[in-house]
Amino acid sequence: MKNFGRILLIVAIFALVSLACQAILGPIQSPTPTAQAPQTPTRAPLSTEIPTAIPPAPVQPGTTNPDEPVFISGEIPYTSPFFLNSISEPFVLLEDQAGFVNRDLEFEFPVEGQTIGAVALQEDNSLTYSLALPAIPQGTFVDVDNDGEEDRGVQVFAIAYWSNTWGDPFLEERDGTGWSTAYASTITDPERDDEISGGILLVWAPDDQQAFPSGFGEDNQLFTEDDPTEPIPAGYNLVDLDQEPFRFYKQAHAEIELNEGEVAVNDYSEMSFQEAFEALFDKVSREYPFTREKDIDWPALYEEFSPQIAAARNPKDFYRVMRDFSHAIPDAHIGLSFNAEVFFEEQGGSFGLVLKELSDSRVIAIQILPDTPAEQAGIEVRAEIITWDGKPVSDAVDNVEPYLGPYSTGHHKRLQQTVFLTRVPPETEITLTYKNPDETREEEVTLEAIIEYDSMFAALADFNFDEMVLPVEGEVLDESRLGYIQVTTFSDDYRIIAYLWDRFMHGLVNNEVPGLIIDLRVNSGGSAGLARDFAGYFFDEELVLSRDAYFNDLTEKFEYRDLPTRIKPAPFQYEGPIAVLVGPDCISACEGFAYALTQGGRATIVGHYPTAGAFGEVGRGQYQLPGDLSMQFPTGRSETPDGEVLIEGKGVEPDIIVPVTEESALGREDTVLQAAVQALLEEIQ
Repeated sequence: MKNFGRILLIVAIFALVSLACQAILGPIQSPTPTAQAPQTPTRAPLSTEIPTAIPPAPVQPGTTNPDEPVFISGEIPYTSPFFLNSISEPFVLLEDQAGFVNRDLEFEFPVEGQTIGAVALQEDNSLTYSLALPAIPQGTFVDVDNDGEEDRGVQVFAIAYWSNTWGDPFLEERDGTGWSTAYASTITDPERDDEISGGILLVWAPDDQQAFPSGFGEDNQLFTEDDPTEPIPAGYNLVDLDQEPFRFYKQAHAEIELNEGEVAVNDYSEMSFQEAFEALFDKVSREYPFTREKDIDWPALYEEFSPQIAAARNPKDFYRVMRDFSHAIPDAHIGLSFNAEVFFEEQGGSFGLVLKELSDSRVIAIQILPDTPAEQAGIEVRAEIITWDGKPVSDAVDNVEPYLGPYSTGHHKRLQQTVFLTRVPPETEITLTYKNPDETREEEVTLEAIIEYDSMFAALADFNFDEMVLPVEGEVLDESRLGYIQVTTFSDDYRIIAYLWDRFMHGLVNNEVPGLIIDLRVNSGGSAGLARDFAGYFFDEELVLSRDAYFNDLTEKFEYRDLPTRIKPAPFQYEGPIAVLVGPDCISACEGFAYALTQGGRATIVGHYPTAGAFGEVGRGQYQLPGDLSMQFPTGRSETPDGEVLIEGKGVEPDIIVPVTEESALGREDTVLQAAVQALLEEIQ
């Protein structure tokens, strides 16, 4: 089975496609999108003074009181398959909670108050952390004692997992704002605007004259006027919010396990096949964000697939049913882990034939692998395929269900149907007619499939990149003197991606490069926030892109998060004209980046086809199922300010549509790049 091991790479590659992707929630800790709270709390008057000098606390840590907290450590549990991906410099932060106290999602963590600690990856892939507390923290003072008087107040902290992407070693606005909703010592409620609902806070009092809430009050919300309060000792205090009333205590070396939050995987792996399907179906049929747009009939799907689940007797049966269930919903962000054994049985055979459909509707051979049935039959590169298995080739393509589906758009699915037309069980015989280039006579031949995967790898763009290529690469094109930057992912090492992008932007500006081509034709997505940060280098004013809606179990409807999704200007801008190259292998966060660059006509989009049209957020839609299966469903949707669903199901459409010709299909000419160069030169002149 030549190269059979390579098929396992599909698992990793097509999992990364799902990173929408809107999904990277680990250390990018700006608040997780949530629904509107059913009630608005009445907040106590607060002080946000950041003192320039703080007098020594009456209690000197580690001396007067041996229990005074000086060091915190613990574990960082994670189940999300995306958690360790893309992070190169993780740390824990003594996170200032003034953002939550004030319900300020745009609260920027003061640089002078950023105390960080080490994170270590253990041999068993578990994470641990350690954090030494400063003798006198430099956080934000907040007055939360509800006594009606102006007091100096206290400093309130959580322990939170972070990583730094932009600028110096400290967090800035682009790294995240507000308060952490995942991988933190606190627990937040996404159904109530990420209200802190439990966990542990660390509170520092400058003296013994301060008070702190001892409970959530009747409104069940912290730091509001109805909170009961009690005096708090000077120095550091750990506050256990899971006790009623809250427990205040001191412990020199505290061990606190961080909470994964709503991004944790929904684990149904110990259930029976039927129980797991019922639990998953119940949840996704309520939370799936595009039911109306895609006209999904959930009761009909249940009627179709529930009996098949009941009949499943082994993990392979269960896998096949779940795969067919996922394919019934046209959404490229719905994914199921790959089963190599089933793939081999159903599509492990092929003929050494790589096909491409042209804009004139012809299907031609763009590659013939040596020593394969296609070559032995005399089929040549550029041969036109006329019929396949007794049907006109176009009709045969129509009937293919691509194995790596589903897909959000018809144009994306059609391309994959052409790829998977040639995939059949080993030893399957197919009769086809073809016409070689420069020939007038059609030939008929019967081919028997051998076990080969190279033709599939050759047809899938993700497999054709050099693994050593950097995620962002650029150059100045010799003849046109235009800048060219290729961005292949938003889910590699964030720090490296950001550094490379910033460096190229500086180069464009400093060298007065007159125009820029950004190649996104193969980019499987990743962090949507990072993609928006990239867009900030082309806009000198803030722009609202969209609002994100999620299902709220309390109100049983989809509701917006508080803040809209925006492009914020980067520290400097490139002002020249831009052309963006796209195609169906630009997915999720890549599409968001391309869409952002269309705002105000900032860029010209060029491509053979639109992008993939897959833009649902999947961070909270991860499932672990019996039989060692994992699955994901989107849970959030983005809408334009006027309420239209953004990108999903249609993609970002080219302003300049470039026909697929023989020369471009064969890779002899990059006609999309040529069209972009011509468009920019015309704009510059």
